[in-house]
Amino acid sequence: MKHTYKIEGMTCNNCKASVEQKLSAIDKVTSVSVNLEKGEAEIAMSTHVATETFQNALPEKYTLSEKQEQNVFSSASVETKERIEQMSKLQQLKPLLLIIFYIASASTLLHYSNWSWRDFMLDFMGLFYIVFSFFKMLDLKGFPESFAMYDPVAKRIPVYGKVYPFIETVLGLLFLMRIEVQIALIITIVVLGMTTIGVTKTLLDKKAIRCACLGTALKLPMTEATFIENAIMIVMAIVMLIS
Repeated sequence: MKHTYKIEGMTCNNCKASVEQKLSAIDKVTSVSVNLEKGEAEIAMSTHVATETFQNALPEKYTLSEKQEQNVFSSASVETKERIEQMSKLQQLKPLLLIIFYIASASTLLHYSNWSWRDFMLDFMGLFYIVFSFFKMLDLKGFPESFAMYDPVAKRIPVYGKVYPFIETVLGLLFLMRIEVQIALIITIVVLGMTTIGVTKTLLDKKAIRCACLGTALKLPMTEATFIENAIMIVMAIVMLIS
């Protein structure tokens, strides 16, 4: 018999390999196939194994649950499920929204007495890069694999994912110190533009993968908010270049 399970917490191929190894070691399990992009595992077993047994075999960072089949005849259950998923998504996005709020607040406070839109945007972009690069550097080993799941450049050039956190740090310092701002703006448009292409494709394909914008420290799903986050930075860069 075969059952499909949802697994939350996987962010890279190392996670996939670890999950497959742990689940395969369980008695009566004959085969395990993990789909990292969908966050699912198809498990074949000789006799039924309880879901709790699978969960207990995994480290705490992973959450396993049996995939529920959708009843197309029950519109009420579908609507309820959609509401629950939407609430869950907002909860997962809370760290990202809070970080952007604090960055915007700090940038505003720096110039409230002598307001300048240009200085506000430069400080916002600088703080944005510094804060987001910090989270990526918490796991320099795991970040490149997560990033390569949707960034087109990182997929083809693995070393790009390894140096990306440092690129963000340098860009952040250039904006905050007002050094070579024009060059930093052009690099921002190119770098985030490429990432946005990958994010857009992921959203259109409706793939359930983790966003690596805050590294692997936080479980952040790839959603429209990720697209908006990049779009804000790109628009700011274009506006400042034009002006």
